[in-house]
Amino acid sequence: MELFCAGTVFLVALVLYGWTLAPTVTLTDSGELIVVARGLGIAHPPGVPLWIILAHLASLVPFGNIAVRINFSSALFAALACAMLTLTVAELTITASYLATSKRRKRVAQQSKESGPARLLLAAPALGAGLLMAFSRTLWSYATITEVYALNTLLILVIFFLMLRWRRWIVAARMHIGRAMNAGEVTSRMTSYDAYLYAAALVFGLALGVHHVTVALTLPAIAVIVYRTQGVRFFTSRRLSYAALISIGALVAVYAYLPLAASRSPVINWGHPRSLQEIWWHITGRQYQVYFSFRPEIMGEQFAEFCRMALREFGFPWLPLSLVLAFAGFVDAFKRDRTTFWFLLTIIIADLAYALSYEIAEDKDAYYLPTFISIAIAAGLGIRWMIRRAVSKPVPAGKLSVVVATVVLLVCAITLAANWPFNNRKQYFIAHDYVENLLSTIAPNSLLLSLDWQVVSPIFYAQEIEQRRRDVKVVDINLLRRSWYFDYLSRAYPGLVERSRDKIEAFVETLKEWERDPGAFARSPALTQRISAAFLEMIQSMVTNESRVAPVYMTNDLLSSDSVNGELTKWLSQKYQLVPQGLVFNLADGQGFHDSPDVHLQTRGLAGGTLRFDKGDPVNVKVIPVYTNMLVNRGRYLALFGQHERAIAAFEQALALNPDLALARQGLAESEAKALRP
Repeated sequence: MELFCAGTVFLVALVLYGWTLAPTVTLTDSGELIVVARGLGIAHPPGVPLWIILAHLASLVPFGNIAVRINFSSALFAALACAMLTLTVAELTITASYLATSKRRKRVAQQSKESGPARLLLAAPALGAGLLMAFSRTLWSYATITEVYALNTLLILVIFFLMLRWRRWIVAARMHIGRAMNAGEVTSRMTSYDAYLYAAALVFGLALGVHHVTVALTLPAIAVIVYRTQGVRFFTSRRLSYAALISIGALVAVYAYLPLAASRSPVINWGHPRSLQEIWWHITGRQYQVYFSFRPEIMGEQFAEFCRMALREFGFPWLPLSLVLAFAGFVDAFKRDRTTFWFLLTIIIADLAYALSYEIAEDKDAYYLPTFISIAIAAGLGIRWMIRRAVSKPVPAGKLSVVVATVVLLVCAITLAANWPFNNRKQYFIAHDYVENLLSTIAPNSLLLSLDWQVVSPIFYAQEIEQRRRDVKVVDINLLRRSWYFDYLSRAYPGLVERSRDKIEAFVETLKEWERDPGAFARSPALTQRISAAFLEMIQSMVTNESRVAPVYMTNDLLSSDSVNGELTKWLSQKYQLVPQGLVFNLADGQGFHDSPDVHLQTRGLAGGTLRFDKGDPVNVKVIPVYTNMLVNRGRYLALFGQHERAIAAFEQALALNPDLALARQGLAESEAKALRP
């Protein structure tokens, strides 16, 4: 029965994810990760070596483009994760039935003879929870793109399943289920089930090679299972040592990939981790530690955002039926199986304690996946509570089955309907079109400066995988603050590096000093001034030298002056006329009119309602504002030089993407008025 339920959930999830799969590269980390996986490189910290190896194998499958192959691996991992959650709920249900049977002094053999209700008590919660997870907003969103979180979720649930299977058999042995056993035989039988424990330890160590933070956060919940099953004596036994050694061994084995891959000098060799210190920096994500904040006001904002995510995770925010079921499941677990209650609650507490202090924007929902797993499991227990309530009343078995099936299908259907518009990426060409619109404007052999990861990451894919427009030298200003990036630039654009070698070498020498001891620079204004001056001089050299070869362009984000890039923005604005062309500015000499063909921007999915995006989605936060801002800039530029008909077309394109954009409406009205004058 358990395998049938898991198989059903797996097939439903895989068909759903396959149908809604993104057909090409997507935004955020997708482009970088595809390039890394294809070339067995090093990804951004923590490096995710296990995911890279598995995604590389997926990239070798002979169907579709490289992006689709790796996207489909996410679908497979996510579907398997849903199946594992189904089995996890089945384990909890069976264990709960053992505990209830023991309290009534009955044997499992007697319970197994119960027909309809017993099977319904097992199948409905498992199927309901598995399908809820399959249709949930966050897991589904990562099941259709290239990302590490689907695999991460699968491994977490494999660990949970193995630990709960271990607990189940120990409970069965302790309760003398199945046949009478003496005390010695019971003890021997309990330790004989440690194969599940050691298998969980192995998977735990391997899982740390994906997204180690969310995996490590499950350790307190695992400890709850162990403590409630075996007591304090387990933590002083050799069994704990064996499990720890297995986990550490798996961890070391999987992270041995980093120096081995770095030694091959792959296309993307993020951090170039060769020494133990560099490997440690990479695994611990030293560069991201600045995003931690324990200020109450920040954590309060993060908690409010989490509540918003939780309300829309399993359905419409105004109809939280799944959360009601989850609450009922928690209450029932507290009454009937405290181990399960504390296990699920500890998952949530540990996850929120970390995630609420980590202030990032783009994939923050992924950090709440352990909590969403706990809620889905609790919802399954809530379905079990509902069935138990119904069984206590004189209802015919057939009618009961129909009622339960209707409720489960209704809750799952609501979740599916609520999340389908946001997660159906079958026609998701936004990143592809974004890159195409950018590159179509840029002249051959030009330099493009950007601070926008939504530009740089998919261009990695376009240039390194699709081999498109490799003549364009794309430089990420943020990555210039990482010494490994210059190895990439030397390989990808050797002419650029050679023409500015003196300034680059001077900056990189100082940059490596900062990487070794950033604290010294933080304490010394002189060192800070030195590295800032070297950084600015290097970019000035690049722009000046490359402008002699071909035009130089920059993306709109460089106009946002801040304490880090303020001097660069000021220099670019003073030295060059910023001529808006498509989605970029051309750094032109002189103050006269620089004409260029009007670019037809491909905006599939951005207008017309074919795709929907959450308010925090990078499409709403970054991509659409770039389109609208640059179209307004283009319209203003054309209007400034009397090109009002062309300006009107630019303003109208901006309004098609954002009808409420005041600047576009104002510019349109002014240009229309001037165009009507004789």
